[in-house]
Amino acid sequence: MEHIIEKIYGLTRYHDEVSPDLIKAKDIKLGLRNSDGTGVVVGITSKGTVSGFKRIPPEDGKGAVVQPARGKLLYCGYDAIDLAGKIQDEDRFGFEEVAYLLLTGELPNSIDLKNFTELLSKARSLNKVERGIITQEAENENQMFALHSVISHLSRCDPNPVSLDLRDVIMTCINLIAKFPTVVAYNYMVSRFRQGGRLSIIPPDPDLSIAENFLYMLKGTRPHHEEAMLFDLSLMLHAEHGGGNNSTFTVRTVSSSGANTYMAICSGIASLSGHLHGGANEAVMGMMKDVKKHVKNWEDRNQVKMYLTRILDGKAHDGAGKIYGIGHAVYTVSDPRAEILLKKAEEMAGKTELQKELNLMRLVAEVGSELIRERKGQIVAPNVDFYSGFIYKMLHIPVDLFTPIFAMARVVGWSAHRIEQIIQAKLIRPAYVSSLLKESEYRPLNERD
Repeated sequence: MEHIIEKIYGLTRYHDEVSPDLIKAKDIKLGLRNSDGTGVVVGITSKGTVSGFKRIPPEDGKGAVVQPARGKLLYCGYDAIDLAGKIQDEDRFGFEEVAYLLLTGELPNSIDLKNFTELLSKARSLNKVERGIITQEAENENQMFALHSVISHLSRCDPNPVSLDLRDVIMTCINLIAKFPTVVAYNYMVSRFRQGGRLSIIPPDPDLSIAENFLYMLKGTRPHHEEAMLFDLSLMLHAEHGGGNNSTFTVRTVSSSGANTYMAICSGIASLSGHLHGGANEAVMGMMKDVKKHVKNWEDRNQVKMYLTRILDGKAHDGAGKIYGIGHAVYTVSDPRAEILLKKAEEMAGKTELQKELNLMRLVAEVGSELIRERKGQIVAPNVDFYSGFIYKMLHIPVDLFTPIFAMARVVGWSAHRIEQIIQAKLIRPAYVSSLLKESEYRPLNERD
């Protein structure tokens, strides 16, 4: 058995690895990325716009020059950071409002927001069959595996789960947006029960916002207003990130095939479970735990630099050679989401014993960005995942829920893009070129030994 596995392993490596020279010669956009680091444009959307570069018109007319720029994120044409900040300034919970905006393309008036919020509130609770899926069928301690399983099985509770009628799709998406927080909280509570803990299944409170409700269902007590507002901010910032991020593009691709809403959303969950996309904040917290253990003086820049150098060399932490949470596929000079989260983290950490840890994180972000710039010539900055895990730590949210919470927020963007893809009605089918030099001829089995 081991022999054939090793042979298959060797053959796959031999035939599937492609040289950089061949990629360049065939002008392949590997990973749908241009040579200047920007993404290949493969679609059009009104939902989210992400920018981290600026194009400078050339003087010789031979092509624009791409230069790093401060990051910017738009939701349906609105600056997402400005939008979230102004909603918070009004001392209101805004995740529901952001969801309405992304689904419709317009900010709601007070009556529409009230009606939409009530619609979400009514859809939060799980019926007996839906609860049974969590308590009896989704037996997996991995919270993302469990979430994927439950959302897939929820289709059994839908009288017409395969409908592509736009009204049905919209209603299913709204139901999933409403139910995700309940499913994530219940999945976690059931997994704790299976490990010997106390089973606590708390019905959602119709009078609480999505952010308040999740913390309430998770902890059993109503959260402090300041904590719930901070969590609501995180949900708003994670709700959408353009059509090109891996999970959203996956949802659009699956949606374009005519797949039903449950399968399309599950594909987003599957994509988000990958450590290169959704699990970064968990990786950051694991890395910081290692840094805190090995750096004696958290305020000593040289000590921090020495240890981060060892991490980049693959000689420390997990050996991957990565400083997690630094750098982004689009953002260069800054990730605007990280900046506002850092500001809020500073406001809250100043009242706790976590201020020293946050100071260390800021130093790691600064020194880590410099080291990557020196080694790779890339302008990078801490991304949203660098600080979101710290935010959740301050809110006493278990690490196992970091990525499911990401999905809980991003299901809004997935839903908006799914609806848009159905309206655009175009099967996504990019092309791949062959890496082989010639066509092979068949040989009978007895001649291959």
